[in-house]
Amino acid sequence: MPELALSLQFARRLPDAALHRAALPRHRAARWLRAALDETLQAAEITVRVVGEDEGRQLNRDFRGKDYATNVLTFDYCHAPVLQADLVLCAPVLAREAAALDKPLADHYAHLLVHGALHAQGWDHETSEADAEAMEAQETRILAALGVPNPYERG
Repeated sequence: MPELALSLQFARRLPDAALHRAALPRHRAARWLRAALDETLQAAEITVRVVGEDEGRQLNRDFRGKDYATNVLTFDYCHAPVLQADLVLCAPVLAREAAALDKPLADHYAHLLVHGALHAQGWDHETSEADAEAMEAQETRILAALGVPNPYERG
């Protein structure tokens, strides 16, 4: 198992900060990320930043050219032998999605941390249908091992 150096940050003035801190404690974030790391990595240095709608929208606009806040953004700097990445999670978007899906917020955080960690390792669901299916299957396997229900099944 690769060693993980994790920095977990919550933006100042984050709406419902206590709710998000409770759903994403450091020990859970570390567990979820470790489960998503490829065993061939020597180590991983990951910063997870939980932001509000304005910061999420600005980052998505500036780096992806999309003028809306999205649930997770992955900035990967190095894949191997040491993975270096920043994952930015937009708390209000995650809360809305979890409510709409009738899923616990913690489960949604688990899913999107795993999703972002896979992106940081080179997985991509936007390149082809086959790649999307492979990434979805990998996420589902990882989450099942963590005791998190399949995020793609509507209950």
